[in-house]
Amino acid sequence: MRTNTIRERLNAGLPTIGTHIHATWPSVVELIGHTGQYDYVEFVAEYGPYDLHDLDNLCRAAEIYNLGTMIKIDMASNEFVTQRAIGSGFQSVLFADIRSAEDARNCVRYVRADTPEDGGTYGVATRRFTYMGYGGSAAYVKALQEIVIVLMLEKKPALDSLEEILAVPGVDMIQWGPADFAMSIGKAGQWGDPEVKAAEQRVIDTCLKMGVHPRIELGRADAAQRYLDMGVRHFCIGTDVHILYDWWKNEGGALRKVIG
Repeated sequence: MRTNTIRERLNAGLPTIGTHIHATWPSVVELIGHTGQYDYVEFVAEYGPYDLHDLDNLCRAAEIYNLGTMIKIDMASNEFVTQRAIGSGFQSVLFADIRSAEDARNCVRYVRADTPEDGGTYGVATRRFTYMGYGGSAAYVKALQEIVIVLMLEKKPALDSLEEILAVPGVDMIQWGPADFAMSIGKAGQWGDPEVKAAEQRVIDTCLKMGVHPRIELGRADAAQRYLDMGVRHFCIGTDVHILYDWWKNEGGALRKVIG
């Protein structure tokens, strides 16, 4: 079994930096690995098309650089995709659209081994992360225990049950989602609204109080200090589609002005 690099950093009390990709081209992961600046790459599978071969290939590329891997998945198919992604080698799963403690408990069950102690639904399977063995060994069970479980807190019902969700055993990290939260309270697009910012502060403060790692998504590095001052130490910065769009728009626009 490979070492879970994200879990290692959490256990050591170290900060983490990730970046998002929509692309399934493994060379994009290799480019990220070449920079040497990131602890993991997050494949936002919730937002684009992919197949099971892509999951294997993304993990292969990441392993060349000892780069950690996280996958963000839809609520609708989360048990199936969770277990196949872990089987491909993903070290962390980010579950979207959590609304209750029961949702959180189900997410933990999908990741953990089907043993009396772990109480999960992940059974024995010959998948990539356990080659060359059939699985089901003590090391196999431990590898599933090491998978980092991250929940999106982005819906009003989740905020109403915040402490109960954070108390679910096995939840490692919380990702605040201002866009969905704003929509869920009838303020679509108003990320900077005082009610949205107050909810963000409450999520961060409560996570730190209850021993769950808060994580924040950033567009630029200079936005991190505010969150560092709050006690946040885990960040995911940038998304491939936004990076490409911004460059094409800005540089294409600049060239258009130059040539007239």
